[in-house]
Amino acid sequence: MPDSLPARRWLLRGLLGAALCALALAAATSAMTYDPTGLGPGNVTQPANGNTVVSVQGFHFRGIGNGKKPARLVSAGPNATTQWVHDGGADSRWYYDVDPLSDGNLLVTSTEPGETVVYEYDPRSDERVWTERFDAKDTHDVDLIGDDELLVANMRATNGSGVPNDRVFVYNRSQDRVVWEWTVRNHFPRATDGGYSADWTHVNDVDEVREGEYLVSLRNFDQAVVVDRSTKRIELRLGRDGAHATLDEQHNPDYLESENGTPTILVADSENDRVVEYEQTGGPAGEGTWTRTWTLTGFDWPRDADRLPNGNTLVTDTLNQRVVEVTPRGEVVWEYFAPWAPYDAERRSAANATGAGNASIGGSNGPTIADLGVAGRYAASGGTNASDANPSFPKWVSRTARGTPVETEVGSLARGYGHVTPFVRPVWLSSWGFAAALGGMVLGLCWFVGEVVYRRGRIRRELARRLP
Repeated sequence: MPDSLPARRWLLRGLLGAALCALALAAATSAMTYDPTGLGPGNVTQPANGNTVVSVQGFHFRGIGNGKKPARLVSAGPNATTQWVHDGGADSRWYYDVDPLSDGNLLVTSTEPGETVVYEYDPRSDERVWTERFDAKDTHDVDLIGDDELLVANMRATNGSGVPNDRVFVYNRSQDRVVWEWTVRNHFPRATDGGYSADWTHVNDVDEVREGEYLVSLRNFDQAVVVDRSTKRIELRLGRDGAHATLDEQHNPDYLESENGTPTILVADSENDRVVEYEQTGGPAGEGTWTRTWTLTGFDWPRDADRLPNGNTLVTDTLNQRVVEVTPRGEVVWEYFAPWAPYDAERRSAANATGAGNASIGGSNGPTIADLGVAGRYAASGGTNASDANPSFPKWVSRTARGTPVETEVGSLARGYGHVTPFVRPVWLSSWGFAAALGGMVLGLCWFVGEVVYRRGRIRRELARRLP
């Protein structure tokens, strides 16, 4: 050992080297032993009543896809076996909402960079019936209302001055024009969600509640609102900006009514990793108080929840790469794995076939929790993904921080990490293996920078000697 180098420097280097070797070994072990999820059944104790169609978002960045994280539509049979797979073609880079139609076909919402592609798909012939294209970025939901009107949730839109122009609009296919629109900035203050931005509202869903009334999901505003088509007034509102105990960047809310007419909303409360149901009481519709009647936890970024006629709920558990049917008390009775990043699921036999003409008939078509008499808080159990017994790395971090002074801060960071890293993590690496690899890279970089700083004088002299 050189006399000029204190022994503690070598001790520190030895510890860093040992830590790097341990992290590399953990990542390599994960890569060799981890079995990535594929299409197919999980735990099925009750066969489904019919087929389930799932839209799988997949992963693309600026139009470049990852072959191991494909976007596609898939159909699962009663026993959760894969029946067919539809890849869509070159103009469908991402898949979002899928709706059963009255004629038995499917309405598909897909996108490619800078454009939205909507089409009616016949799974029997594996062909498109018709296709419409919109100059709209990253549209997540389009519904067919009547035979020829498309109801569109238009996010990330701007006017000629760069001001957000996020809106909901109705496009008439026969007339080839927009016949109605509702612009969000006309109904919300500019300061909402911190002020105007390129993705101000992230309006990710719109459903026709009844003729002339639309349920709109404003994800970044943490709100679901019902809008009257004729007056453009907000008639019903669940949540408020930043009130994350109620909703936190939700997806796919569904409007239900109890037998006594009580307004009820079932929603995938995505950033809170749960499915919730609220009912409004204590006044006429739009003026009462919202009360949470049901909470179902045990998910990882759920993005769709549909109430089935039998009282169970079909949940798209996105980052657990699965769709599950869950009883009101949380028992998983049907499970299907659909990587990568399932977005929406529809049980075709449960669709409400009362739409006008050839209309979207998906979503919830079952009783409310109040009518079922099972209000309360439950955790999903019985599925293959026993996330509580085998938590992912970010969930373990969040759980470890519970009860400490930094619980809120660590929990928020862990949740953000857990919702972002799956999009960049290789499919052959577990969350723990990826954390080990990432930790090794960070540690190695810090070690390198530390060595450069420590030896900066020697490096400077050597460079001066070698450079003219």
